[in-house]
Amino acid sequence: MTDLGNKAVLADNLQYYMDLHNMSRNELCARLKYKYSTVSEWLSARKYPRIDKIEEMANLFGIQKSDLIERRNKHAETNSSHLPSPVVTNKVVAFPVIGEIAAGFDKIGMEDWTGDTIEIPEAVLHGHDRSDFFVLRVSGDSMYPHYQEGDYVLVLKQDTLNYSGEVGAILYDDELVSLKKIEYVEGEDWLRLVPINPNHPPKRIEGEALAHCRIIGIPRLLIRKL
Repeated sequence: MTDLGNKAVLADNLQYYMDLHNMSRNELCARLKYKYSTVSEWLSARKYPRIDKIEEMANLFGIQKSDLIERRNKHAETNSSHLPSPVVTNKVVAFPVIGEIAAGFDKIGMEDWTGDTIEIPEAVLHGHDRSDFFVLRVSGDSMYPHYQEGDYVLVLKQDTLNYSGEVGAILYDDELVSLKKIEYVEGEDWLRLVPINPNHPPKRIEGEALAHCRIIGIPRLLIRKL
């Protein structure tokens, strides 16, 4: 019996991947511009999303559509001889690693290319020009476990956040660069830089200090060498 159209299966899988990515309903709605009530109906198995919405959510989580609409234990029970072949592409873009970004605070941001490069599949750019991105190396552990010391991050150049609580690269005090969840309230004169690692306290930027900080980009891909 097919799982296509099974609202309970979709609800279970969607919640699983939201939890895996530490993503709230509000964040999912903000990133994909969905109504909160619509997502709530999907998660409560009252309604089933259209296929285009399933594809959008799969792309957001970096998974296949089947991961959302089929029971997860089906994949575990699949014989390894029937696993799909990996997709191989020679369409890659090489980015220089132009410096470090602090997964902490009080680290001066500066370009320091040592010759390191990272190759990114062209499809990851989603039609953007390569000049819209840059790559930085993560330094520190305040964003652990999502971002770890030595990770590389592909950052989309952007001077605004899409929603409060989004992870962004921010320049503050005119020279310090950090990767943090950035919280704010529209119309209020403050920002809060929030680490994921609970061992590190958040940092509040307000008043005059806001004139000396700006968003420089949003992480779009994490590269971790094992």
